[in-house]
Amino acid sequence: MEPNPWPSLPFAEWKETCATLHMWTQIVGKVRLALAPWTNHSWHVTLYLTARGLTTSPIPFGARVFQIDFDFIDHVLRIQTNDGREKTVGLAPKSVAKFHGEMMTALGELGLPVKINTTPNEVDPAIPFEQNETNASYDPDFANRFWRVLLQSDRVFKEFRAEFCGKCSPVHFFWGSFDLAVTRFSGRRAPQHPGGVPHLPDAVTREAYSQEVSSLGFWPGNAMMPEPIFYSYAYPAPGGFSEAKVQPATASFNPQLKEFVLPYEEVRQAASPDQMLLDFARSTYDAAATLGEWDRAALMEIKPDLQSSRQHR
Repeated sequence: MEPNPWPSLPFAEWKETCATLHMWTQIVGKVRLALAPWTNHSWHVTLYLTARGLTTSPIPFGARVFQIDFDFIDHVLRIQTNDGREKTVGLAPKSVAKFHGEMMTALGELGLPVKINTTPNEVDPAIPFEQNETNASYDPDFANRFWRVLLQSDRVFKEFRAEFCGKCSPVHFFWGSFDLAVTRFSGRRAPQHPGGVPHLPDAVTREAYSQEVSSLGFWPGNAMMPEPIFYSYAYPAPGGFSEAKVQPATASFNPQLKEFVLPYEEVRQAASPDQMLLDFARSTYDAAATLGEWDRAALMEIKPDLQSSRQHR
């Protein structure tokens, strides 16, 4: 194993692969969206980290069940069913249109025909998948690096999540915004969100932000901000939130994004990346919850005597 499990991920060196992979994850995610029961805040559409990549987790198809996995070690998309059948699609330089066609063919051959909305979400322009010959890059090294960053982030985010006993999302990957996130809830309703996310119904956005939240995430960057970052925001942002003092000192409030930002490169170069990221997560939540007057005493976890409970099992 390499000494630092947090690999470098310079956006400029893999931006074409990033754009293509974003669309590929949307195609896979929309299959789950089409078939899974609706869950609050769109939690039914997300992907999850695995020891080899990303997964939909089991998806119902009548009485059958299947799942779709990105494998960023062998670089294949693997579709598996509960009756032991399997199809794969190679992850290699190819257009979004070709990937879409190959995946839909594979699903059909497994007896899993599904119709999805082929207009991508949260991007502009939104080229329908079957027409997208523009995004066709795939660098396996950078796809693997991206997954490894997500894997390390997922691990630390789960440690942070365990410190909270209120309503909290899973640690999950949103293919629309192309980020890994975990969200804590105050338990109170929030003012109606204005919506306006490109190619996403306002009703979906408003339901997602129907309650007060503090959210932590990792995002690989885009043309507007061409570097990977960790972020934290509150909705609604309480008064004074943007001026709050957070950790580490290299973190800052970005007025354009309306969230605190910590460059990924700062974390990977730190003596203890885990501790730096936990400091960022805890201090930004502290700012949101304190200024927002959350009932913090009721929301923090009281951990049991784990050693004693293990001995009595």
